[in-house]
Amino acid sequence: MKAYVFPGQGAQFPGMGKDLYETSDKAKQLFARADELLGFNISEIMFQGSAEELKQTNVTQPAIFLHSTILATVMGDNFKPDMVAGHSLGEFSALVANKALAFEDALILVSRRAQAMQNACEVKPSTMAAVLGLEDHVVEAICADVDGTVVAANYNCPGQLVISGETAAVEAACEALKEAGARRALMLPVGGAFHSPLMEPAREELAAAIEHTFFSRPICPVYQNVSTFAVTDPEEIKKNLIFQLTAPVKWTQSVQNMIKDGADTFIEVGPGNVLQGLVKKIDRSQATEKAEI
Repeated sequence: MKAYVFPGQGAQFPGMGKDLYETSDKAKQLFARADELLGFNISEIMFQGSAEELKQTNVTQPAIFLHSTILATVMGDNFKPDMVAGHSLGEFSALVANKALAFEDALILVSRRAQAMQNACEVKPSTMAAVLGLEDHVVEAICADVDGTVVAANYNCPGQLVISGETAAVEAACEALKEAGARRALMLPVGGAFHSPLMEPAREELAAAIEHTFFSRPICPVYQNVSTFAVTDPEEIKKNLIFQLTAPVKWTQSVQNMIKDGADTFIEVGPGNVLQGLVKKIDRSQATEKAEI
């Protein structure tokens, strides 16, 4: 069974999507539609902009979404998912791929999500840090003992977690984690505490937009970051998507459940190859591929 997986923030690169634009009329139409919906020329920034320009919040998330969803579209009959999942932002791409969401509706939600997250980041100094070489329960216990808000935010693969919270609390947790034997506890260059309680203002803002968006019954299950299990009910999909902003990304658990349910090939759709690497670290026996036109 084929599991198609979609990357999140951080996978962007200058020139992304240009090959799709140059080889597919359908891709050209979708990029033009995206420029129109967003009110600025995102395709030009993707194809010709610098790495710095691609880091702007209002650009990064839509750019990764567009690269992933347009690639899945132009694959045509070669795109036959038995199940899908996306890492954080990638969940929106997955929901277009399995036809739970229309392309236009999802792009508008992604744009609103990016702005809502940026607004939440400005409320309080906050950040994230990568932690390597400790078991999940050890990281969780140390975060719980630290003064202030700091939580496990991304369960990427065994021995690789990301923590998120108030800057001072994340710094204190990093020191405690190193003392506990972490191989690394490294602050990340991000704008805020994604997937933590500090994203509550963004969750509330996005919830209203999601509630007013139509979701269809998908053509195959999505394994969502919040629940980690196969979901096909549109109302449950919406609920999980709303809580995703303040809840951890349970990628390890999602991949493990996809394997339990029969996945034997994971195909990454979109920029980069991070998810292929994570799948291999979760279960070395799994076949991984990069989606191509």
